[in-house]
Amino acid sequence: MSATEATGVTGPDRGGESAVTAGTPGAQPRPAPASSPARTSPLTARAAAELVGTAALVAVVVGSGIQATELTDDVGLRLLANSLATVFGLGVLITLLGPVSGAHFNPAVTVAEWWTARRGGAGFGAREVAVYVPAQVAGAVVGAILADAMFGEPLVRWSTHDRSAGHLLLGEVVATAGLILLIFGLARTDRLRFAPVAVASYIGSAYWFTSSTSFANPAVTVGRAFTDTFAGIAPGSVAGFVGMQLIGAAIGLALVAVIFRPGRDDRA
Repeated sequence: MSATEATGVTGPDRGGESAVTAGTPGAQPRPAPASSPARTSPLTARAAAELVGTAALVAVVVGSGIQATELTDDVGLRLLANSLATVFGLGVLITLLGPVSGAHFNPAVTVAEWWTARRGGAGFGAREVAVYVPAQVAGAVVGAILADAMFGEPLVRWSTHDRSAGHLLLGEVVATAGLILLIFGLARTDRLRFAPVAVASYIGSAYWFTSSTSFANPAVTVGRAFTDTFAGIAPGSVAGFVGMQLIGAAIGLALVAVIFRPGRDDRA
């Protein structure tokens, strides 16, 4: 059932704004955003990567959910199959598209990077946010329709899977806060090269330890409303999930600021 969908990370920053000031001997690391895509890629290419990556992610989540439902009546096995497919698919997509767009696939990650840039970190501006977010949402919808088409389901059928309970909303806050903490924590410590494995692993575990099965992604949440299958979410539940995801993103950034803030050595 769900998936994170999340993500949003990029590989090491080569050819773009680095977390370390280039060409300055002894330069100190700057707080880096979750992902600073290579600036050599034109914005149109980055937008295409975000659209295709988000579409593929949702197709993996929804398609594996449909497949699992057809193979077994055991809900636990369905969730296991769904989560494993998402882990592998997400890791591949981050590895492939991270060097192009940063592999956000997630408006929460994109907005968080924009906010980090406003606060003085490396990152991108409002123009890129205005391109990335619509591409991600459009990709999520396309991915859900594609998955339905592959399995002979109605191309668009609003989900009837209500997810409005308070404990599920709390699960989304926790899932999204953890995702943002992970991505931006990796950036702050210059370990984004581990993002494909780390983010995919987090999403896989969050499938099981959060009550909501870790959507953690506004675009994916919208896309999953278009399919009345195992991974779907009722349209009436979308606003609550998105609101909690944004709150979770803010909490995640606050945790990054507290845990990974640069400071002087306290030793004498």
